[in-house]
Amino acid sequence: MPTPHEAPVTEAEWTIRSAEGDLFAKSWTPETPGAAPIILFHDSLGCVDLWRGFPERLAAGTNRRVIAYDRLGFGRSDTHPGRLQLDFVAAEARDTIPHLCEQLGVGEFVACGHSVGGGMAVETAALFPERCRALVTIAAQAFVEERTLAGIRDAKRGFQDPANVARLARYHGDKARWVLDAWTETWLSPAFADWTLDEALAAVRCPVLALHGDRDEYGSSAHPERIAAGRGAARLLPDTGHVPHREQEALVLDAIRSFLNGR
Repeated sequence: MPTPHEAPVTEAEWTIRSAEGDLFAKSWTPETPGAAPIILFHDSLGCVDLWRGFPERLAAGTNRRVIAYDRLGFGRSDTHPGRLQLDFVAAEARDTIPHLCEQLGVGEFVACGHSVGGGMAVETAALFPERCRALVTIAAQAFVEERTLAGIRDAKRGFQDPANVARLARYHGDKARWVLDAWTETWLSPAFADWTLDEALAAVRCPVLALHGDRDEYGSSAHPERIAAGRGAARLLPDTGHVPHREQEALVLDAIRSFLNGR
């Protein structure tokens, strides 16, 4: 919940209609929101509910509307009809964000994403340079690194335990196995090995803040450095792994609030 000096936040749930299926979305809106709203992009196993209290505190701390949504196949959104395509990171910006903005009345916005969601935020900033006022990435990958693949292989072995899949099903229901395979099999596919954000990064025109944990098991500091190079600031968070907004929430909130001040 917001601290006493922060404005109260109103929550609302939404259904985003698209040709591929319905997407679940949720918004957190301060009483008198200020500048451009923040769109959150979740990670490879994530969903709205797994952001937990972060969106509400982000909305209260920045005095901006915050919008999070479940990608197709995740959380409370409809089932994905097949396998992820190799261009799924760029496709999220191209195929989903126009529907979200139109149906939720969003003009200008801030793109903010965690892990692969950070890549989707980059692609969104690149595709909508006139509308994206700022870009924030949290533990994002900019290319396929062996450290990333090693972390995914370790996680895949861990999910051989049915109990771990059952925990994932608390958030994704009977889509849990698809969610897991979409992550591991896409990233570990040889066909995905040459994926990078380089082309999208070259098209980004807004200020950038790239946050990354110094103990991130899915990516080295090369990722935030590449994302921020010539575009903004890379900040390495001490004693932090792959989920900075949970491990160091106050630090992340303060960093984003300071970065967005006046934008």
